[in-house]
Amino acid sequence: MGQPSTSKLAANVGELAREARVRAGLTQADVAERVGLATEVYGRLERGRMLPSVPSLRRLCIALRMPSDSLLGLNTGEVATWAAESTPEEYDEVPELRRLMRTLRKLDGTQLKLIGLVASALQKR
Repeated sequence: MGQPSTSKLAANVGELAREARVRAGLTQADVAERVGLATEVYGRLERGRMLPSVPSLRRLCIALRMPSDSLLGLNTGEVATWAAESTPEEYDEVPELRRLMRTLRKLDGTQLKLIGLVASALQKR
């Protein structure tokens, strides 16, 4: 199962934050002060070197007057690159299969062997 690429997500958030800041006519120091971060820390965020905490993300959205989905690159009508590359295959499975897999993960070896035999018998029908 893939995990989100943190570096790509950080780069995406940083780029969008920088664009919004420039559009608003603000300096990095202005935004950092409004968010409650040191200017150097905010600069790292814009360069894609770090991700904000959830409370900082909220304050950043308020300071930039930008919805969080926009800052995360989720409202473009396209799947963000970082999100598309990190979507686990299991998300594409049918709900019944996901529920079954959650149940199976809780079983011990003997129980799994028995379920395997039942599944094989059902498959032959």
